[in-house]
Amino acid sequence: MMFDSPSLHVRSAASVALSLALFLVLGTAAKTFSQSLPNPYRMVEGWAKLPEGRTMGAVGDLQMDPDGRHLWVILRCTETDPKRFGNECLDSGVDPIVQFDLQGNVVKSFGGGMFIWPHGLDVDREGNVWVTDAVASKKTPPGKRGHQVVKFSPEGKVLMTLGTPGEPGDDAAHLNSPSDVAVAANGDIFVADGHSFDAGNNRIVKYAKDGKFLKAWGKTGYAPGEFRMTHSIAIDSQGRVFVADRGNNRIQIFDAEGKFLAQWTQFGRPSGITFDRRGRIYVTDSESDTVQNPGWEMGIRIGDARTGWVDTFILYPWGDPREIEGTGAEFVAVDGDGNLYGGEPRPRRIQKYIRVRP
Repeated sequence: MMFDSPSLHVRSAASVALSLALFLVLGTAAKTFSQSLPNPYRMVEGWAKLPEGRTMGAVGDLQMDPDGRHLWVILRCTETDPKRFGNECLDSGVDPIVQFDLQGNVVKSFGGGMFIWPHGLDVDREGNVWVTDAVASKKTPPGKRGHQVVKFSPEGKVLMTLGTPGEPGDDAAHLNSPSDVAVAANGDIFVADGHSFDAGNNRIVKYAKDGKFLKAWGKTGYAPGEFRMTHSIAIDSQGRVFVADRGNNRIQIFDAEGKFLAQWTQFGRPSGITFDRRGRIYVTDSESDTVQNPGWEMGIRIGDARTGWVDTFILYPWGDPREIEGTGAEFVAVDGDGNLYGGEPRPRRIQKYIRVRP
């Protein structure tokens, strides 16, 4: 027979209190640990040196050249101004596509007067430079600029254009504010078409090497294969297509034909994705805060591209982007020595991180 006694209630209450205290402590420790991974990098202040007279604008995407000795960067044409967001190059002839050497010196630039809001960039195996114009302005000059992807030779000659300049759309001949572009080893071209959470396109468009439209997949939504801002796209050594589905706080992974393979949420609120030759994945989180992705901190998360295991974290020191002028890098590139380069729009700088520990 069971007897109900006051002492039993006391012991039970004490046990519950102890369990709750342990849960809170261990839960806090687990959360702290997840944000406190090793950081083997140190920042290099003042790395990028612009020509006299040029002001640093918002920094967009950036990628290493195949030679491993040069970095291609999107530098928007004016200083960041909320009233000009989405059209910083509309009234400017300044070159937004800039090549740096590894010492931070400008080697060459081109593209002046050709873009409204250059955003995404890729460099293919032949050294050609691909740039998206993710214009958000309603002042788009019809038939001239905006809503397109342009392929340049390393010297700045236009080799190909995808989309219909100045005309947003969602069919085979049009794009709508394309965020990024990635070129596969066989020359196939993948465009992350859409720089909006809910309006416009939220899809991936695939073209053949010669620019022929092959297929598109995706729409606005929350399910696998649906997106809320396709902010970045990258292809790993296995040919898998990684998409930074920023509004849904996840990376979605597809095969080259658009078949959904997996989603990863362990990289925070992803803005940019890149890979190195050692099978490592680098993901920037420039927007996690107490509203958009509570419990996560902004920074660069690094891990194994095959398994998705995160083992390194570079914490941005800027804090909540709504309270302080700074969001850290939206895009990231890595050189042959393992050093990183972050494109930071709001602080308006290219931040270099030198690897100092294995």
